[in-house]
Amino acid sequence: MIITIGSKNFAKIKAVRSVFEKAEIISISVPSDVSEQPFSDDETMKGAVNRANNAMKAGNSDIGIGLEGGVVEMSSGMYLCNWGALVDQSGFSAVAGGARLRLPDEIADALRKGNELGPVMDEYAKIKNVRQLEGAVGIFTNGRVNRKEMFEHVVKLLSGQYEFYK
Repeated sequence: MIITIGSKNFAKIKAVRSVFEKAEIISISVPSDVSEQPFSDDETMKGAVNRANNAMKAGNSDIGIGLEGGVVEMSSGMYLCNWGALVDQSGFSAVAGGARLRLPDEIADALRKGNELGPVMDEYAKIKNVRQLEGAVGIFTNGRVNRKEMFEHVVKLLSGQYEFYK
């Protein structure tokens, strides 16, 4: 089985490889067709679905997987969100969402001003490429959950749906 993931992000690739150990995994940079910083569950989910479809088409693979991180504004503050999608050549589609984590007000304020989370986190944590490594979730959980693990949970949800329905 050949799976194309619509990203070159190291954490996302590792998440897919850890769940689909026996598959050939190809990573391709494809557009999400949403904003660089998705600001709702709907937009983040749409980005994941678009990446999955675009990856499968670009890679001509059996399965396409898209993973997208975003933020959601709620009455209690701004939260991280993450969504994933899996599509196959037969037209099957699965979607799943993952963990939520409230962002500190100073991070949320920077995002509301139009900044993207990755560069904001690099500056906040004084680390380069936070999005490729532990992610904001890793910083704000004191390393208990990293970005790969957060996306791995979503990929397990997708994989389980695929196995159940296929």
